[in-house]
Amino acid sequence: MGHIIEKIATDRKHEIVLKIDYDNQHELTPENLAKADAAIEFSTPATVLANVRCCFDAGVPVVVGTTGWYNWINEVKRQCLDEDQALIFASNFSVGVNVFFYVNKVLAKLMNNYPYYDVQVEEIHHTQKLDSPSGTAITLAEGIIENLDNKTEWANVLTADGGETAEDNISANQLLIESFRIDSVPGTHTVIYDSEVDTIELKHTAHSRNGFALGAVIAAEWIQGKKGFFEAKDMFNFSL
Repeated sequence: MGHIIEKIATDRKHEIVLKIDYDNQHELTPENLAKADAAIEFSTPATVLANVRCCFDAGVPVVVGTTGWYNWINEVKRQCLDEDQALIFASNFSVGVNVFFYVNKVLAKLMNNYPYYDVQVEEIHHTQKLDSPSGTAITLAEGIIENLDNKTEWANVLTADGGETAEDNISANQLLIESFRIDSVPGTHTVIYDSEVDTIELKHTAHSRNGFALGAVIAAEWIQGKKGFFEAKDMFNFSL
């Protein structure tokens, strides 16, 4: 992701003033970060919180694309607002995925009229992805639960090799998220409404990581001059 973000940012006439990886983490200091107009954070669930705090210490707006840290989201939001900082986060910054998120909510609300359809989410990613389910799948599930009356929580089943999964432990009020880990898959997400007579599928397939990276750079441009705690949906004006 770092290489792709760098290329897209430079193609859009931005200058990269600092790059942090495993071998130079000691260079992540408020002094070095202060040279930047914005920071784009794609790391791991274990390092994201410390990286965000360092950006806050430097007073630099931060775009957070890392997932797997949302258990601490209220703590981060409180610090961001208390210190008058700027942060925008997303499970997926891709423009196409954010359109997908919106359509998913509209469809879920519509499907309340047809309770004989059962719904689940499937996500497929490369085997190097550390968290399960994906943040994108969680966002889809939350959008369904928010708008579909007969689902109140989600439950995840992970299959490492793409094989069959067991659904015996999923109750009627739970929304199943099936996660598959298969080599060289950037990310595929499918919302499935199934009945005895037919199946409706809403699907997004990423051909590469370029869409994620472009959206993150657009977010870094968008957050300039702003203060507050934002989600990617705040960048878009979706309405019917």
